[in-house]
Amino acid sequence: MARVFVTGSADGLGLMAARLLVEQGHQVVVHGRSSGRAEEAKQLSGADAAVHGDLSSLKQTRALAAQVNALGRMDAVIHNAGVGYREGWRGDTEDGLPLVFAVNTVCTYVLTALIERPARLVYLSSGMHYGVRLNVEDIAWNRRNWSGSQAYAETKLHDAMLAFAVARRWPEVLANAVDPGWVATKMGGRGAPDDLDQGHRTQAWLAASDEPAAKASGRLFRHQRLRDANPVAHDAAEQDRLIEALAGISGVPFPA
Repeated sequence: MARVFVTGSADGLGLMAARLLVEQGHQVVVHGRSSGRAEEAKQLSGADAAVHGDLSSLKQTRALAAQVNALGRMDAVIHNAGVGYREGWRGDTEDGLPLVFAVNTVCTYVLTALIERPARLVYLSSGMHYGVRLNVEDIAWNRRNWSGSQAYAETKLHDAMLAFAVARRWPEVLANAVDPGWVATKMGGRGAPDDLDQGHRTQAWLAASDEPAAKASGRLFRHQRLRDANPVAHDAAEQDRLIEALAGISGVPFPA
């Protein structure tokens, strides 16, 4: 039985992964943006505990990490939380960051750095990560003309890069990225063509399975099968540039 924390688990793939892990007999901690959403997620999933925090806020993200650590060490963390994009709308946060970058990249980095190191880490990426490169010089879109779809794709590259960087820097931790497919969640939309039932299973499998195939590290999976990632994601120098940039933006150093 594993203890697993799932971010962004009030609905969608996060809630589905939490439910599956509970059904498998694991202890699960769910997360919602507010205390009400977190409690609702706990009731819907059957989880053991719930924590809350708005991941668009650096202050609340730090507080969320403290809540998780107060519950004791997790065996696995699934970094599921994310937001989609609207073209022409940055939605700047209280910290002056584009919403999609703040939630999908910065909060994921901060939680990775501040939550007590688990045995396994799972990061939600996307097939959209293939079409972009790391733009660390303007990572927060302060100079470029805004493109919501490109900004989103870049955050999904960041998530894969974080997974592979963790696998390299923390060899005792199994860290992997997941492409869940384009599925019909609130984010994906009703017309999404991929199998919704497969969208949550890989991250739960990587978090808790004893199968040898689930004990890989530094890899990208889709529907429990290995996939090649964007080569940029495996570039150690680029990973280090990303981590340095995120440490500077968040004020949270990456633990050695």
